[in-house]
Amino acid sequence: MLILASRRFLSMALIMVIVSFTLFAIFESDKLAVAGKVLGPYSNTEQRELWLEQNGYNEPFLERYITWVGNALTGDFGYSIQYKSPVSEVLWPRLGNTAILAGLYMLFMIPLSLTLGVIAGMKEGSVQDRVVSVGSVLTTSVPEFASATFFSAIFVFWLGWLPGTSAMTSGFSWAEIFLPVFVLVMYGFGYTTRMTRASMAEVMTSHYIRTAVLKGIPYRRVIMRHALRNALIAPFTVIILQLNWLLSGVIVVEVFFAYKGFGKLLLDAALFGDIFVIEACTLVAVFVAVFSQFISDIGYTLLNPRIRFT
Repeated sequence: MLILASRRFLSMALIMVIVSFTLFAIFESDKLAVAGKVLGPYSNTEQRELWLEQNGYNEPFLERYITWVGNALTGDFGYSIQYKSPVSEVLWPRLGNTAILAGLYMLFMIPLSLTLGVIAGMKEGSVQDRVVSVGSVLTTSVPEFASATFFSAIFVFWLGWLPGTSAMTSGFSWAEIFLPVFVLVMYGFGYTTRMTRASMAEVMTSHYIRTAVLKGIPYRRVIMRHALRNALIAPFTVIILQLNWLLSGVIVVEVFFAYKGFGKLLLDAALFGDIFVIEACTLVAVFVAVFSQFISDIGYTLLNPRIRFT
């Protein structure tokens, strides 16, 4: 296990180095363009060259890259052009907001999807299986912007129970966070439910489950002790890999409800051309992607002993 974890960690580090170098080359190889973004389109060449000299852009490319990586590792991502403040002061609060949104989503989605998936997979082809399967497909087929519009029309404009935005200007509010979480759960639980259902149905037809039932072991014990652990291998991988989607893939929900999260920050930076914020957000998104893959691989080997030492 330690060897496997070391290999995965080295692979993760290599990916981060490649991505960071590519990112730096794309955004900062043209020094004058960087100066133009920072100083504005009306700055002249002399002003741009002076700014480059003051900020160390006349150093060799590799030296600038190493310095940039060192600063990023200490949390110094530069100065935001749009927000007129250090990138870290903007990035970490937005990342925390998205972490709250993702945590609440996971809190409700995981037990819901696993319970429904196990119930459907226990009796493949039954009425409960068909109801759960059809419901999962329907909820997953509806995009976030459509469900957000539909539920806003009901809970905000018709019933008047909830606010239409989630800006959290007065601090955390359950009323404001409800709709974004609800929309994400309605969209995301269906895929995990179907994966759990398929995995559970496959496990229930295996020989060791039939043998356990024929031996007279109580059905509940067969499910809880023998079937459930093997059925959770595939859903576990899917759930962990959703972390990357929750970080930058919820832009639609964050923009729709004016929620100040990581995805909205990345979108605003891309539209404004705030290159230092884009670089920081990209690095964080890639790190979460490779780290979630690392956790997925390690967790998969723990759940499946047959590949523990491969």
